[in-house]
Amino acid sequence: MSKTFASADDLSEKKQTLEVLADGVYALTAEGDPNVGAVEGEDFVVCFDALATPVAAREWLSRLREHTDKPVKYLVLSHYHAVRVLGASAFDAQVIIAHDRTRDLIAERGRQDWESEYGRMPRLFREPDSIPGLTRPTQTFRDRVTVDLGGDRGDLVLEHVGRGHTEGDIVAWLPEQKILFAGDLVEAQAALYTGDAFHREWATGTLDRVADHGAELLVGGRGAVARGRTEVEAAIAQTRHFLTVLLTEVGAVQQRGGTLREAFQATHAALVDRYGGWPIFEHCLPFHVSRAWDELAGIERPLIWTAERDREVWAALQG
Repeated sequence: MSKTFASADDLSEKKQTLEVLADGVYALTAEGDPNVGAVEGEDFVVCFDALATPVAAREWLSRLREHTDKPVKYLVLSHYHAVRVLGASAFDAQVIIAHDRTRDLIAERGRQDWESEYGRMPRLFREPDSIPGLTRPTQTFRDRVTVDLGGDRGDLVLEHVGRGHTEGDIVAWLPEQKILFAGDLVEAQAALYTGDAFHREWATGTLDRVADHGAELLVGGRGAVARGRTEVEAAIAQTRHFLTVLLTEVGAVQQRGGTLREAFQATHAALVDRYGGWPIFEHCLPFHVSRAWDELAGIERPLIWTAERDREVWAALQG
């Protein structure tokens, strides 16, 4: 029996939890839905990621306003995916910061990604008509930029640690508190999405640089906040293990002259016992395998996902 496409039938609301990680540092988690965060400066707020629509973002901001009424000066976008950026207009931020490649990817494939993700995960797009258009960063950088939080609050360091989940992922690091907002480069007890990934770099150097921060609290793209070095290291190790198994299984089938569907079946069998019960595992796996197959075949940059291509890959692998 064919599975329902992606997360199209996932209509149940997820419980959102606002967690205070340190003085003026917040994370909103939601049982496997995308996480967001915020950091207070002396007289402003930095928000990390924007959710999928302005209506969804305003609900997050109303929760944040229970703790601070400072204006949002900076909105940081961890990468270009629609569920992370299309709610940006709700923040009325003075500056929208992203990596150089995120700016380019929004221009190159932002519209297609919007249509793709809306089809895959319609529940996340609360009142989609509230989206005014593509979100475009107003400030970008290549390697690192530091935000002075003012007073005695220290710095917030935004860094590109290498290609991984996309070409333009960035992390937000609070060195004094040892708190890292890792975006979708790390997930804690939630399945990855790798349809636009650079698996080999992600599984090696990129995750090495994430780990080098020595974070004691880590907010991943989805799932629970990792608290303490043991949980942080486990979340990074889980992410690395998932990627390594995916590459191994897809590569083995490709090398023996097998088919993409055979690669999907082998990868599913290798991962399902450990990860099958985690959010979006079944939804994402066909897109993982398709991109890994292309990458191992020498296709350097991910092909653009469209709503039509999504359905074709799903039918071929999960159908």
